[in-house]
Amino acid sequence: MPIKPENKHLYPKDWIHLSKRIRERDENRCKFCNAENHQPHPITGSIVVLTVAHLDHDPRNNGDENLAALCQRCHNRYDAKHRAETRRKQHDMA
Repeated sequence: MPIKPENKHLYPKDWIHLSKRIRERDENRCKFCNAENHQPHPITGSIVVLTVAHLDHDPRNNGDENLAALCQRCHNRYDAKHRAETRRKQHDMA
């Protein structure tokens, strides 16, 4: 079952197929830590579910060079600073 992206309305209609292709391109392994999809994570021990990250954080930019298969741990770490900045901007606007 694919993981549903945030801001789903910004993603292309074929995201399920596109993300599957990227995971296959990356040999079903995390591009950062090499954890294998559906196997125990080498650090956490939890079962890996690969996601596909937009490296520039823009879900409208779906070029191959901007997409990478990442495990949950690496994806969350990669996005942490961006999420914090987004929350801060939303708080400042409120």
